[in-house]
Amino acid sequence: MLDALLNLISNGFGDAQQWLFESVFQPLLFALGMGQFLEDGFVATGWLLVGLLQLAVMVVVFGAFERWRPVEAVRDRAAVRVDMIYTFIHRLGVFRVALFFLVEPLVDAVFGWARVQGVDGIHLDALVAHWQPGVTDAAWFSLVLYLLVFDFVDYWIHRGQHGLNRWWALHALHHSQRQMTMWSDNRNHLLDDLLRDLIMVVIARLIGVPPGQFVAVVAFTQLVESLSHANTRVALGPWLDKVLVGPRFHRVHHGIGIGHESKGPGSLGGCNYAVLFPVWDLLFGTANYHDAVEPTGIRDQLPEHGARDYGRGFWAQQWLGLRRLLGRSPSRVPRRTP
Repeated sequence: MLDALLNLISNGFGDAQQWLFESVFQPLLFALGMGQFLEDGFVATGWLLVGLLQLAVMVVVFGAFERWRPVEAVRDRAAVRVDMIYTFIHRLGVFRVALFFLVEPLVDAVFGWARVQGVDGIHLDALVAHWQPGVTDAAWFSLVLYLLVFDFVDYWIHRGQHGLNRWWALHALHHSQRQMTMWSDNRNHLLDDLLRDLIMVVIARLIGVPPGQFVAVVAFTQLVESLSHANTRVALGPWLDKVLVGPRFHRVHHGIGIGHESKGPGSLGGCNYAVLFPVWDLLFGTANYHDAVEPTGIRDQLPEHGARDYGRGFWAQQWLGLRRLLGRSPSRVPRRTP
């Protein structure tokens, strides 16, 4: 039954992608003299459609959660609007197009060279099928398998972002939002996202993830991340809270002096690194089911700890992230002239 539902969703999505591509993007590519990019344009249409569906779920469902049971009142809507810019860049395919030009050619070259040398990926589904014949024929099993693998990798990426000084210099931008909302998930330095996505693309190639499954994994992961950042007290419940990362669990990760610098000012590390499944935090001893609602942000943003400036606008945040990476970021928020 679950397989039938997944096939129904997949077929419906495929029909919508085909219609959107043939109605809008195929004529546009021909008009621009870019007919050689038809195949890539079709793939990009799929990512755009995924993003539009995600935005619809966020606005209709997650937005309702935030209005119904907010954790805190939104004090700075201008900051939230900047977060929305990040979300649109990522969910509407702008960042994906950049990856296509910057990352895909490099990955194609490396894996093409490896195949010439007789080295290929491990094809995870084939390995599992050899161990348990027929199990990977079920679409739901393959999807769950890939979700677990990618989330395991994401867990360790996230620990690296909090455990390595240079990487934290970039990732700190994500944690500098003092009021979390469903738009906060994509608030990242572009270099931080580029590095993470490069790792994920390589992993996908290594284990032989089919393109359709990769899209489904990314789409589901991004939706859960948007929910986990939402400004809502809506809880998953005592059982589901141990299975899937929700707003309460992830807010602890953003808590000042809890999710980062948990061993004191200037220290690295934290808790609740999992993106989808808290099982990794439970297994590796980094889970923290803290009940109290704590303020979010970074300790050095507080006046008594230096009032570091992380930027107000998109470009300021990106520039200051580069300066932190090079060890040249100003420590205090510049004073505004009257």
